[in-house]
Amino acid sequence: MEVSKLPISATQRGKLISAGYTSLSSICSASSSDISRGTQTAWDMLQEEQESLARITTSCADLDNILGGGIGCREVTEIGGVPGIGKTQLGIQLAVNVQIPVEFGGLGGKAIYIDTEGSFMVERALQIAEACVEDMLEYNRFLRNDCQVKTQPKDILENIFYFRICSYTEQSAVINYLDKFVSEHKDVKVVIIDSIAFHFRHGFVDLALRTRVLSGIALKLMNLAKKFSLAVVLLNQVTTKYTEGSFQLCLALAMNVMHTLTSHLIFDQHQLHIQLLAEGSGIPHQEVKGSK
Repeated sequence: MEVSKLPISATQRGKLISAGYTSLSSICSASSSDISRGTQTAWDMLQEEQESLARITTSCADLDNILGGGIGCREVTEIGGVPGIGKTQLGIQLAVNVQIPVEFGGLGGKAIYIDTEGSFMVERALQIAEACVEDMLEYNRFLRNDCQVKTQPKDILENIFYFRICSYTEQSAVINYLDKFVSEHKDVKVVIIDSIAFHFRHGFVDLALRTRVLSGIALKLMNLAKKFSLAVVLLNQVTTKYTEGSFQLCLALAMNVMHTLTSHLIFDQHQLHIQLLAEGSGIPHQEVKGSK
């Protein structure tokens, strides 16, 4: 039996999967020495806690406040919405904002953008980069700072590593390659996948295989976020399901294995639904529904 199907909380499932235990047999075969390798010192825990405080602004103050300051590092954030709502726009914005220098309150990092739908617009990325540089110049003028704005729009575009994906096999291959790529580019602070479910919604006859592949991808992404203290942002399509007497929007393919380390956002034309899951509980500790 797969861990994702065990009758335990979402938090417990996520922790087992992130530790490499994807099936009941892998748990039963684990030795005491294998389990003890997860031991940490208090110093390691403090360092991880400080790294997890790093946030990437969404350029929307209200959204940043709800998310505790922005998109969190060492976390996987899933953002869904109806077509045309602005998911790609937000993804490009994050790829630019992660590069805001530390002296301006940013992370000074680089971005990986994995495009599965061909929706990335380099012209729009340039416009957002130009606006970001102008904001930093305006910030300097307002506060009369002596900090020089050395970042230029061209520099921002050069710091976005772009992968165009045309099939689920290519998508799996690139995600397998991310560990090596980030090891060679340690200043990468965000990985954006636009969108995570696109190639998995069509052409899969074996649904059990699809579940296993997605579970493997989820495991790799969670481990990547933890290992390199970076943010992983999954843009996703939405579908509808009938529950409690009405149809409601839900994330495509319902990637349940992501529930422990993820903030889930769903945008539609009328409302914004945000669910933040408390680590260790498997239940929402904050849910917000507001007008667009």
